[in-house]
Amino acid sequence: MSALVLTGAGVSVEDVAQVARSGRKVEVEPVVIERLDKARKVLDQAAASGQQIYGLNTGLGANLGTSVEGDASAFQRQLLEGRSAAVGEPLPQEAVRATMFARAAMFSVGGSGISPAVFTALVDALNAGVHPVMPQFGSIGAGDLVLMTGLARLLTGDGEADYQGRRMPAAKALMMARLAPISLAPKDGLSLINASAVSVGSGALALADALSAFAQQQQAGALTMEGFGANRTILDPRLHLARPAACQQLAARGLRDLLARDGEPAPTTLQDPLSIRCMPSIHGALIQATDHARLALEIELNAATDNPLVLGDDGLVLSTGNFHTASLALAFETLGLAIAQCAAASVARLIQLSGSGRNGLPKYLSPVGGASAGFVPLQKTATAILAAIRHKANPVMLDFLPVSEGVEDHATQTPLTVSKCTGMIVLWRRLIAFELMAAAQAVDLREGLTLAPHTAAIHTVIRALVPTLKDDRPLGIDAEALYATLAGGNWQATLQLADLVEEQL
Repeated sequence: MSALVLTGAGVSVEDVAQVARSGRKVEVEPVVIERLDKARKVLDQAAASGQQIYGLNTGLGANLGTSVEGDASAFQRQLLEGRSAAVGEPLPQEAVRATMFARAAMFSVGGSGISPAVFTALVDALNAGVHPVMPQFGSIGAGDLVLMTGLARLLTGDGEADYQGRRMPAAKALMMARLAPISLAPKDGLSLINASAVSVGSGALALADALSAFAQQQQAGALTMEGFGANRTILDPRLHLARPAACQQLAARGLRDLLARDGEPAPTTLQDPLSIRCMPSIHGALIQATDHARLALEIELNAATDNPLVLGDDGLVLSTGNFHTASLALAFETLGLAIAQCAAASVARLIQLSGSGRNGLPKYLSPVGGASAGFVPLQKTATAILAAIRHKANPVMLDFLPVSEGVEDHATQTPLTVSKCTGMIVLWRRLIAFELMAAAQAVDLREGLTLAPHTAAIHTVIRALVPTLKDDRPLGIDAEALYATLAGGNWQATLQLADLVEEQL
């Protein structure tokens, strides 16, 4: 995999995922260093002129009116030490790497006044796999300042790091990686921490997962339509052109593509339950929500988010609120609600498939009947999971209190909105596994059914992992096996191979 080159623009959600999860290396265009050097000189000149600059020659928060004199580097170290208040379990390594990369991407835009050597040290640590230990609790979304101190202290050789699978003092990790601790020039410490890089990096990973889970949800929905004998006229493009709402045309097209075949089967019903008939509307709303989340994330990844901000071309240093992520928090609240709506429809389809028998399907999807439980126990498990999703879907972005003597009297709770959305995606994927299992069972029980090539490939992959239910057995074990493949990244590659085989047949 070639290195990702930072230029100060064009960083995507997929770039974050590749660096965080696949270890893609990061390189820096020379123009970025030139941009940083120019901003650094503007910052130093402003300070030399006697201008009050927040976090450089003044205290932070309620200490804004306190002048700072003497050793500037010592003040920056004090600034970091005094704000290292995060607690809890450390962030996962992929989230830490996403944070490091997100902050580097933001720096490359310019505007922070960060010393080029400090920026380079951040990129070097990322490429070397030296990861700070960053406890997860401490940010209310007005910048991730408290959480980010773990990253800043790593670069100065303080705190702890994970390196080569072991936790150790940061200074030792840097030494083993043949890196040296940095010295902090005025404002360097504040520049490292006063940003929402945890929210943005973790948000990018969450969105990448949401996109892959949505593709799987479309596949599950299409296979359900096959097994249920659903009326496919609901996917007619003319219907969605008549009400072109919230990307429902895209969702309907995706389902049509999955169900495409020579000779459409005749409808077996006039109208299906709403969880099937309204699938394009439900899924379209989620597509729109992912689009909004991407826009919000990629603005942050490619923007100067610092306070104060150095305007290199204008020779100015001005205070800002650019670290504040109200739009990003709202995007993830919306994404979470859209996921919950999709998850609820998935559970509804599972219950339709595994109920008392619809459209010629046997009761509980059991081929033996009688006292057989069939797929009914999964209805309870699915409902329990859906309740957990609904709980996480409750908005939190308004849950804050004024802090720092009322100076910081508004916040966004962006890290929490991202975190709960991440948890919802994990749960949602379990429901997708349930729907895939039930739909595959319905397909097996429907006599004379010929699947479309794409849905046949989906069915083949499911059956390679989970056999047809012939007698009651522990379905939870089967569901775990299918979920592991859906979540582990092997599903799509396996499905593409199966698709190729179906096309050749």
